[in-house]
Amino acid sequence: MNKPARAGLAPQGPGAAAPASLDDQSWQKAAAEIANRLAELAQIQANHLAKDDGYRVLDPLTVANTFANAFAQSDFTRAGPLAAWWRLTGDLVTLWQRTMAQPTTQAPQSAPEPVIAPTSQDKRFKDQAWNEFPFDYIKQVYLLIGRFLQSSISDSGISDRHTRHMAEFYMRQFVNALSPTNFVATNPIVLKETIETRGQNLVDGLKNVFEDLERGGGRLSLKMTDMDAFKFGENIASSPGKVVFQNSLIQLIQYTPSTPQVHRRPLLIVPPWINKFYILDLKPSNSFIRWCVENGHTVFVISWINPGAELADKTFADYLLEGPLAALDAIEKATGEKELNVVGYCIGGTLLACSIAYMAARRRRRIASATFLTTLLDFSEVGDISVFIDDAQLGLADAHMQRLGYLEGHQMGDAFNLMRENDLIWSFVINNYLLGRNPKAFDLLYWNSDTTRMPAAMQSFYLRNMYHRNVLRKAGGIKLDGVPIDLRKVNVPAYFLSAREDHIAPWRSTYAGTRLVSSDARFVLGASGHIAGVINPPAANKYGYWTNDKLASDPEAWLNGAEQHRGSWWTDWGQWIGKHSGGQVTARPPGGGALKALEDAPGSYVRVRS
Repeated sequence: MNKPARAGLAPQGPGAAAPASLDDQSWQKAAAEIANRLAELAQIQANHLAKDDGYRVLDPLTVANTFANAFAQSDFTRAGPLAAWWRLTGDLVTLWQRTMAQPTTQAPQSAPEPVIAPTSQDKRFKDQAWNEFPFDYIKQVYLLIGRFLQSSISDSGISDRHTRHMAEFYMRQFVNALSPTNFVATNPIVLKETIETRGQNLVDGLKNVFEDLERGGGRLSLKMTDMDAFKFGENIASSPGKVVFQNSLIQLIQYTPSTPQVHRRPLLIVPPWINKFYILDLKPSNSFIRWCVENGHTVFVISWINPGAELADKTFADYLLEGPLAALDAIEKATGEKELNVVGYCIGGTLLACSIAYMAARRRRRIASATFLTTLLDFSEVGDISVFIDDAQLGLADAHMQRLGYLEGHQMGDAFNLMRENDLIWSFVINNYLLGRNPKAFDLLYWNSDTTRMPAAMQSFYLRNMYHRNVLRKAGGIKLDGVPIDLRKVNVPAYFLSAREDHIAPWRSTYAGTRLVSSDARFVLGASGHIAGVINPPAANKYGYWTNDKLASDPEAWLNGAEQHRGSWWTDWGQWIGKHSGGQVTARPPGGGALKALEDAPGSYVRVRS
């Protein structure tokens, strides 16, 4: 029988260096250093576990209980699991036969037809080395077993929907953690690097592990970018402006106009307080804030505080009163304008809807139009984030927050990263720890790593009432400052922007928000995800978007009748918001009105790190 071809890991050709012997002193030195570092690592982990309070987003006991419940609820009489087992067995035999049939000198371009191939979205196996023996065989065995394990959950007839979703999510984490890309001996790129550097990549990788442990205080804080490459006001969050108001929760930034005339109605942006506002002002070329200024808007942005234990008792109602409502009053003093156009992003959009309903109940009209960017108002279907939300896990989170006064920023970050684990976790494990490299400077990942804490009272209320009980959609389902909130009282012109691949605010769920409000609503669907679908400047001419003036009751019906456009939704929104801007006035410099400048943008609140 012919032997399969082997991947060429050693240098080839005239003048190429000979493969290193394991007796080489460089190998011995690297091995000794790795052994010493691993011993230190074990001690650090032991010390961290000794002082850890036991709360984790990915809680081991919850995972174990989930699989126990899934097993108990499974219907073993179903044909699906048995069929999946026979399919796995047959595919493994076919893969072995095809692999063994290859001649020793088989060229990669004439490799046999694969039994299974990675999906087009799977970036893990894009290197050509994964198409050569033995790594092509390892890859396909992994993909076959992974498919079987995941189908064993989805096809087992688990009766409880939430248990099934949790089990599918945890199985996916398990399968992706065991990918051959994540291990030295089964990753051809890492193995080649190890041979060529005589193990120095692993030594450097362990140094990166220790740096991440030190930064995380014993917890592994995975570095995604060069944290020293960005400076506020210089190469990130650099749009010129001034802080003109602040209280215990917000700094209000007014940006310097760049046109002699501006729209009469100011524009207030309410960003999420999960992460920080400068996602809208990363750099000049993709800054939504700068683009709005250049298009004649007097732009104000809320910069939320990164709270500590002293703000543990701040409630969702406090975020309403000290956030958008306080900003509206401050902007009226600064500009003399009583009515504003307001943009809310993610949870900032949820708060914006609550603000309008709150003011409607108080018979106050301050908002001329509302723009909701990737905003959930109906939390019926929220995707994978629901895995972490049930009575048991919320109880663990509440107990943890009561001890500290807040939810730590990294715990929110961990939950979001686990929703895209291959891109946001394992790719960096490979780069930083196995290849021993430092991550590149990337402004978006710098922002993603700049996490914020959540006050205990606010976070508990938000998770329980919005995500878990989903009562915001019900008239009077929640009360804020004693006022029942009814989203049907949101009757100002509204623009809803969602993203088709959004895994945080799934677009079909955000579409449901258009059915809750009484507004004359426009719904626009952008391509890409929660961030790239929003931060999509016209100059880039990327992604595209869909529009349909008829709001169908069903989101699929809306999409089927929608027209696709090239470019950015920003231009569509710019035309829409122009109809609600109230004419032109002379530009208003920050600090030129009744509110004096306190400090330069982006202010001091944004600089507080978790």
